[in-house]
Amino acid sequence: MEWALSLLLNNQEVLKKAQSEIDSRIGHERLIDESDIANLPYLRCIINETLRMYPSGPLLVPHESSDDSIVGGYHVPAGTMLLVNLWAIHNDPKIWEEPRKFSPERFQGLEGTRDGFKLMPFGSGRRGCPGESLAWRMIGLGLGSIFQCFDWEKICKDMVDMTEGAGLSMPKAEPLIAKCSPRPMAAKLLSL
Repeated sequence: MEWALSLLLNNQEVLKKAQSEIDSRIGHERLIDESDIANLPYLRCIINETLRMYPSGPLLVPHESSDDSIVGGYHVPAGTMLLVNLWAIHNDPKIWEEPRKFSPERFQGLEGTRDGFKLMPFGSGRRGCPGESLAWRMIGLGLGSIFQCFDWEKICKDMVDMTEGAGLSMPKAEPLIAKCSPRPMAAKLLSL
């Protein structure tokens, strides 16, 4: 969520588009609910693009090859420990056009489906993360709620620093500091 908000602060037009989607589909009379996430395709695109650029785990869980095989022209003997560099797949210019550009629109039309093995932020198949569906719902509900209730802005004119820190979960090198102010409808909803 920190990466998503950082990207949106650097791309305010995307944040405004997400807020417009929430306003038009949810309205101003109630707070967003978990069941609403399926009806917010642009929010889903933002989440997909964020997880593509900054996967929570840049390396997938190690696997072991069960048989001799050829992968990418290389012989892989049975019993070899395999590490999949998910970050490299998600940022490969042979797969993604302008991979370092934040563009949620690249996922429009793919709501509820995977894009083959190009995007797999939680792994894939029987070794995929068992918490994937919970993560999608919680990220969507969390981001949707803060977009619905608050306007966000950077604390200075500079772009938010997007430098990646060290660690297995790929944290930001510098934590996000942002300014929020309640949207007019939020004060009404929160006072109920």
